[in-house]
Amino acid sequence: MDFVTYNQSIVERFRESGGTVKQNGYPLLLVTIKGAKTGQPRVYPLISVPYGEHYLAVASKGGDPKHPLWYYNLLANPEVTVEVGQETFTATARLLSGEERERAFAHAVTVFPPYAEYQKKTTREIPVFVLERHQ
Repeated sequence: MDFVTYNQSIVERFRESGGTVKQNGYPLLLVTIKGAKTGQPRVYPLISVPYGEHYLAVASKGGDPKHPLWYYNLLANPEVTVEVGQETFTATARLLSGEERERAFAHAVTVFPPYAEYQKKTTREIPVFVLERHQ
């Protein structure tokens, strides 16, 4: 099964289950982002990392040397839709840097410990976005 088909199956199971699907025991969220080149909506399942009233999107790609495709889509189109559990809301993605990024990444590691290993596997600093819920 290719990556796109695999992700689509996760998205379908997430929605059918009312947002209760987990990946290796970790809860997920879905983020819908417009494609950077096409403008078409793309849905990505990510580990759910609550961060106050917001959520984090960690562009780890398992420690791969390259950023995930959704990273570029978020930079181009930061207005997103987030689905977590049975809730759906709009948000703006903001790329974190410096101490703010360090704090957020440390928090993400407490929620999903493999992020620490992923960072060790790659020379790139793994980007972290905060998905700031619209009020």
